[in-house]
Amino acid sequence: MKRHDDAVIEMLRDDPDMALDYLRTAFDELDEEGGESAFLLALRHVVEAQGGMAAVAERAKVSRESLYRALSPKGNPTLRTMTAVIKATGIHFHDLTRHAS
Repeated sequence: MKRHDDAVIEMLRDDPDMALDYLRTAFDELDEEGGESAFLLALRHVVEAQGGMAAVAERAKVSRESLYRALSPKGNPTLRTMTAVIKATGIHFHDLTRHAS
């Protein structure tokens, strides 16, 4: 799985505009089985592509440790943390609910 994660992160680094579509797809599937952990993994990929946990945690004004915990497979981040992290990646939370035209 590690190679897959690395490949996704590299694609997101190479094409930062892809991050919104990637997160939007994961957001759309939140209600499906495994959707919550899949969304957290997608957000973790975007965070890694945007400079890594430490850089995004600093921009989001959360501790790096809290960010790791929040985006772990069993993470349970607050809405405030999710909003701050998504915004720190350059995406607005409300953009996840809008479909590309």
